[in-house]
Amino acid sequence: QVQLVESGGGLVQPGGSLRLSCAASGNIFNTNAMAWYRQAPGKQRELVALIGRDDSTNYADSVKGRFTISRDNAKNTVYLQMNSLKPEDAAVYYCTDIPKSVPWGQGTQVTVST
Repeated sequence: QVQLVESGGGLVQPGGSLRLSCAASGNIFNTNAMAWYRQAPGKQRELVALIGRDDSTNYADSVKGRFTISRDNAKNTVYLQMNSLKPEDAAVYYCTDIPKSVPWGQGTQVTVST
């Protein structure tokens, strides 16, 4: 079964940047759209960004202009470049395929704090 492994999270000050990566153990990138979700403590998991098979992108209003999703099909990897981070961006970030066919990974923790 294909597995997703997220990485790149960490502690960053407000205004800083992080680049998240999501690697798939199998080839799902050529057939599926991919998305990043996040879940903060006590909140529901929410869609952050999506990239289609044609590389079209969509973003949550809260991250537009600050986050960029991209994909490298040859590496079976999807990225999330996060700039101008805010404390409210702190969460565990997960990637998934759309439609969802792969179990959630362990996620990667993003902490935005001074």
